Parts: sequence; structure tokens; C-alpha cells
Amino acid sequence: MTIAVGLILIVSAFLTATLSGVFGIAGGLVLMGVLAAYLPVSAAFVTHGLLQMVANGWRAILHRRHIDWRIVGLYAGGSILAGIIVSAGAYAPTKPVLYLLLGLVPGLVWIPKDVFRLDAARPVQAFACGVVVTTLNLTAGVAGPLLDIFFVRTEMTRHRIVATKAATQVFSHLSKVLVFGAQLMAASKLGAIPPVWVFAAAIPVSMLGTVLGGRILDRLTDKNFLSLTRWIVTAVGVVYLIQAAQLFSAG
Repeated sequence: MTIAVGLILIVSAFLTATLSGVFGIAGGLVLMGVLAAYLPVSAAFVTHGLLQMVANGWRAILHRRHIDWRIVGLYAGGSILAGIIVSAGAYAPTKPVLYLLLGLVPGLVWIPKDVFRLDAARPVQAFACGVVVTTLNLTAGVAGPLLDIFFVRTEMTRHRIVATKAATQVFSHLSKVLVFGAQLMAASKLGAIPPVWVFAAAIPVSMLGTVLGGRILDRLTDKNFLSLTRWIVTAVGVVYLIQAAQLFSAG
């Protein structure tokens, strides 16, 4: 990996961690697309998982007083089950398919609230959330908009939503690291993952971005928070659909 590419990944880690610190999603969606542009797909999944695990973990620590640990525990159980199922299927997406899925995932934010009466505060649905969100995370690389569907009907404040989602996503991203890391190890391709110096720089700047994002979050109202999230992820999705079309047409 060249120094220029490494620096691009580090800057992207900072900017996307800031974005996630504000909206709880969107940052991971953008980062996955950037990583896939420079790395083999499996390596992009592992790198994304490691960076997002740190970003989400740090965000959860910063907002730990707002976390609903009951939801997190149930989600973790579902996440483990999803990891076992996807791992058994040995799923490995191509780059065009990955960008197609990345482009389609944001469409979930436009599903009317009344279509699915989901609520992560309910025990069974919290477990189901862990299963389906982690499964999408392991196939499309990201699952923020799907995760939101389970939280949109809760009686939680924006701080509680961001904090609880961050804690749950630690498990989803850990599953991604384990599943795709095992694939790279089996193929003797661990060298496709960025060098240690990239992670050594990207991790602290991700933490810094998370702090910055949290301060911006404090300035938003709940109404602005939900509205901006929809439009940001939709714009990113459109870009990915265009990229997917170009990759498929190129063969």
C-alpha cells in the first residue's frame, strides 16, 4: 500500500467517525465505499470492521450513561447467531455486488414507520435486530438504515439512540472481522489488510472524530437529527448505485 492511499484511509476514518458521531449511521456507509475502492472486498470488510469497532466502541464509552444495556445484551445474542450462519455459507461478495448493496441499503430509511411496527425496546425484537442487522452487515458491509428501523418507534432520545446503537454495532463489526478475517487467513491473504501504521493513525483520529461528532450532536434538535440522516444516507446511496452501474457495465 502506498503512503498516499494510507493517508486517504486515515483521513476518511476521521471524517466518517465524525459523521457517525453525529447521526449514528452514514459514516460507516461512506467509509465502506472508500475502503472498497482501494482494497480487495474481504480486506475492506475486515478493515471496516476494525475501524468501526473502535469508532462505535469509543462512542459508546463517551455516551455510556445513555446506553440501554438490556437491548445491547439481546442484540449481541442475535449477532452471534448471524455470524455463525453467514460464516457457514462462506459468503464473499464481488466489488460490483458490494456497491450495489451499499447503494440499496439507504433506501430503507424511506420505509414508512407504519409498514414495520418494530421496536428494539421489546426483547424478542432486540434479538431479531441482532440477527438481521448483523446479517446485512456481513453481506453489504453496512446496516445502519436497517438498524434505524428498529429504533424509530422507541421512546428514546437522540443521545440514547446513538449510544445504544453504537454499543450494539461493536458486536456486528466484530462478527465482520472474525468472518472475513478467517477467509483471508484461509486464503493466506492477510497481507491485503492495510499495514499497522495505518491503523495506528486511523484509530486515534477516529476517536477524535467521534468526540467532535458528539459535540455537533448536542447542537441538533431531535427533528433536525432525523431529517438530516435520511437525506445524507440517500445521497450516498445514489453515488454507490452509479458506481455499481459503472462496474457492471465494465464487466
